[in-house]
Amino acid sequence: MRATGTFRVESFKAVALDSPIETALPVGVATMAKAYEGEVSGRSATIFTSAFDQARGVGTYVAMESFEGSLDGHAGAFNFTHTASTSGADRAHEHFLIVPASGTGDLATISGAGGMAVDADGTHRVWFDYEL
Repeated sequence: MRATGTFRVESFKAVALDSPIETALPVGVATMAKAYEGEVSGRSATIFTSAFDQARGVGTYVAMESFEGSLDGHAGAFNFTHTASTSGADRAHEHFLIVPASGTGDLATISGAGGMAVDADGTHRVWFDYEL
């Protein structure tokens, strides 16, 4: 099954990070809250890490999300992880996975993958290709 939706970031809070190793791309950590609408409806809490150069828009992120809501009317919660890289104007090396055995409620047996995309107008899209 596939469920699609849009999301918006409701909060993005950087966490202080003191690393003893300096690299060409600074490493950052943040927490995020997102709201989802559509066939994917609900909210998520995210731990977001990145090695990213703001000025050039170059880097990679890794995120772990805890989602609570519904997919196609099936209510519950689960975790998913995603990562991608950018050289400034693209998304590459993407990975998106529903964490096995993380579901609750109607989503207790959820498994699968999915993806994210950002439209030219800034709309953030998400989809889950999942099985119950």
